[in-house]
Amino acid sequence: MGKGPAAATIGSSLVPIINKLQEIIAPVGNNSSLDISLPLVAVIGSQSSGKSSVLEALVGRDFLPRGCDICTRRPLLLVLENRPETDDEGAEWGEFRHLPGKRFYDFSKIRREIQISSPNVLNMMLVDLPGITKVPVGDQPSDIEARVRKMIMTQIRQEKCIILAVSPANSDLATSDALQMAREADPTGSRTIGVITKLDIMDRGTNARNFLLGKVIPLRLGYIGVINRSQEDINKNRSIADALSREETFFRDHPVYSGLPSSCGIPQLSRKLNQILEQHIRMALPSLKSELNSEMSVVGKELQKYENMAEANMEKGVILLNILSKYCEDFSALVDGCSKEISTKELSGGARINYIIHSIFIKSLEEVDPCEGLTDDDIRITIQNAAGARNALIVPEAPFEVLVRAQIARLLDPSLQCVRYVHDELMKMDWINYLHPNFLSGRKAVKLALEQLRSQQESRSSVNNEKPTSSGGNTSTRTWGIPSMSSVNSSPRTWGIPSMFGTRGGSSEGKPVSNTTVDEPNGCSNQMPCTIQLTEPPSILRPLEATESETVEICVTKSLIQSYYDIVRKNIQDLVPKAIMHFLVNHTKRKLQSTFTQKLYSGDLFEELLLEDDEVVSKRKCNQELFLVLQEAIEMLEEVESDVSTGSSTIISSSSSVAGITY
Repeated sequence: MGKGPAAATIGSSLVPIINKLQEIIAPVGNNSSLDISLPLVAVIGSQSSGKSSVLEALVGRDFLPRGCDICTRRPLLLVLENRPETDDEGAEWGEFRHLPGKRFYDFSKIRREIQISSPNVLNMMLVDLPGITKVPVGDQPSDIEARVRKMIMTQIRQEKCIILAVSPANSDLATSDALQMAREADPTGSRTIGVITKLDIMDRGTNARNFLLGKVIPLRLGYIGVINRSQEDINKNRSIADALSREETFFRDHPVYSGLPSSCGIPQLSRKLNQILEQHIRMALPSLKSELNSEMSVVGKELQKYENMAEANMEKGVILLNILSKYCEDFSALVDGCSKEISTKELSGGARINYIIHSIFIKSLEEVDPCEGLTDDDIRITIQNAAGARNALIVPEAPFEVLVRAQIARLLDPSLQCVRYVHDELMKMDWINYLHPNFLSGRKAVKLALEQLRSQQESRSSVNNEKPTSSGGNTSTRTWGIPSMSSVNSSPRTWGIPSMFGTRGGSSEGKPVSNTTVDEPNGCSNQMPCTIQLTEPPSILRPLEATESETVEICVTKSLIQSYYDIVRKNIQDLVPKAIMHFLVNHTKRKLQSTFTQKLYSGDLFEELLLEDDEVVSKRKCNQELFLVLQEAIEMLEEVESDVSTGSSTIISSSSSVAGITY
């Protein structure tokens, strides 16, 4: 029979675009998170049920492995493409996706994933799956059935997979493995087509009419009966075209099947598959476009991170200024809480500085007891030492000043610690920002300037540590170096003056009074009473029990210390945060831009500072390629949507009246 044209339905434009989408996505699919499940037709059935013969009849060529044993050992993806007969003088070829551009005209060499381009096929994508086997044969593993079933279910469980369940007519459909697995994967039967093979070798007096009409096991999409080539036909190299011609004659002349023209023959199966695939793709277009747009949005945002690079058509000085300005803006925004990337899980940026000042520094000062480490005895000893040899009529001022200075000096360390904490937070913010992908090309520039600024801040901090900081009135908050009461009392002292007792030359220190020789006055008798001996004072003197007046003095001094300490503490709580914000945080924000410009904006540094990492170049290139791929895919989908919206009614009518394919 002569060759006729393929079905002129929307499948000629709709399905090829879906095929093209798969080809476009495949080169970058391994390097991205893109996962678009396209509509496929999977062929399942028991071993030797005729699956491969059905596929070859649909394609019109011999290209699949054959034999009495299991031949299909892994899923085979077949992309069928309808090509005008005028192209390449009507030649047919196969193409491997891993060898793009290399065409195989010898179909006997095609055994794996291929693309068939021919004027004698409809546009569709097919997946050939291994046949279901029950008993291991030869070197097959003992769990061969479980392995094959798992492989098949992985494919047909996909919602966008149309199942072609192949069952031989000479066996009972109730025992069909293909229908059983199809029902498990597709309980509603909305994507399962039954294919009845071997109608020509049924027992005499029997037929598959009830099978084809769905009276035995109903299927929503129905059944199609086909006649495959016998092993004798294959051995004699009888062509598929001859087999299709014989099939047509068989169904036309058969008394039962001649009345079922829409349910018999490979051409009807091809047309039915194409119509169902078109409807399936049409329903999948909105979600497919949504997936593409979502992926394109993610890739576009990723691509924006690598903008303003050195290869742009701009002067390098302008590029560097833009990078530094953008960094300074983001740094200030992070400190002020205006950053676009505000964390919802933890405090960041300026909020951490605020937490350090109010929740750590101020709260810690509130918890300090001004009289901590200061006992009543310490206060009484200090008062007595300040009074000297006289008894004070009123509480002296000197001991108060000594004691309060020592207590106020304790506020210096937490103030300096607060400065260090805030400084460290600023350094962390610097570190995070100059490694941000927005500034990968200029991070060397930012790093150099930050190191310069950091050294200035550290030198300023060291100077501040050495200078006393004024707090309150005339009281200094520096470390006064006043020893504790115990250290003052433990220092050795010479309490007497030797010359008072007439000793000259040598010192009488350490000699008891009883051993000192004194000249007796004239007329003094040896029977005179001896000189009154005083108990030698100990090396460390401590006062006796406190008197009532001393107790009052202690209470007054403690009250004064408490009151004055509270005043100074409030001043420090107010002034230290202000000083930190003014001289450290705000100073950094003000000087960052000018420091960058002064230190880095030099023509000699442009080339070095704007040198990109190889990783950045690779990521940008990968994202650019993926973005273009997605953009092209979306444009094709928009064209398809236009065709679907204008020709859906025409498609239905033309699909029902189109002529069958002849070979």
